[in-house]
Amino acid sequence: MTKKIRIITDGSCDFPQEVLDRAIPDVVGINVAFGEDSYIGGIDIDSETFYKKMKESKELPKTSSPSPDRFLELYKGDDEELLVFTLTSKLSSTYNNAVLAKEMYLEENPYKRIEVIDSASGSIGVASMILKCSELIDAGKNMDEILEHIERYKEEIVFFGALETLENAIKGGRINKVAGKIINALNFKVIIKIEDGLVKPIDKARGGSNSIKKALEYVENNVGHQDEKTVIIGHANCIDKAEKIKSIVEGNLNFKEVLIAEIGPIMGTFTSEGAILVSVL
Repeated sequence: MTKKIRIITDGSCDFPQEVLDRAIPDVVGINVAFGEDSYIGGIDIDSETFYKKMKESKELPKTSSPSPDRFLELYKGDDEELLVFTLTSKLSSTYNNAVLAKEMYLEENPYKRIEVIDSASGSIGVASMILKCSELIDAGKNMDEILEHIERYKEEIVFFGALETLENAIKGGRINKVAGKIINALNFKVIIKIEDGLVKPIDKARGGSNSIKKALEYVENNVGHQDEKTVIIGHANCIDKAEKIKSIVEGNLNFKEVLIAEIGPIMGTFTSEGAILVSVL
């Protein structure tokens, strides 16, 4: 008899409610701090309050990886195997801490099976993978079979986005302040691709509508077998924009389903308010 498989992830993952209802993952919180004030994203601070505080802050909020102890708490339980998804190791030490917690736990529980997955992604990209894996679990697949699928998912996932502003990139020193201000003043929006664990600027467009149109073109041109794929649209405190995009996708493309998720405090620190992310798997 196949052992029950439980899914764990970290607080950088942004879920549509439908995925939460189907996959029922346990979530290890990630801290986000404004100066001396520290919060666990999604627990101590909601998204609306976070975006308001971020807009008012002169400095970029700081995020910190959850300690191994937080993972250890969720690793407990002998009657199941664990599948643990983390934010890409290229942007965070969360994966390393999850692995360290696994090693600590297995010292006293050597017969437990814990598989820690470096998602090479984040936010709704991880949610896409978890949704697919929950379907495999429901279909009775064992851990080895699921791990084979996950490696394919990492290759197959299509993940693009459009940033409304470069304000956080300027605050974080990732872009020259003067250049960033000029780009914002000219109303240029940056198109990004999340690939190989990194966020890569790949294009730009003038105006929000054009940037969304271009991001969706990238999605359409890179996704085959649409009727087998689920789209997740992530929004950074801009639900009206996400719902409009959902209508466009449903009216013009042939995906299996289209879901909406709010981008929470962890990924929102990188994207800034108004961003749209689109993940397809």
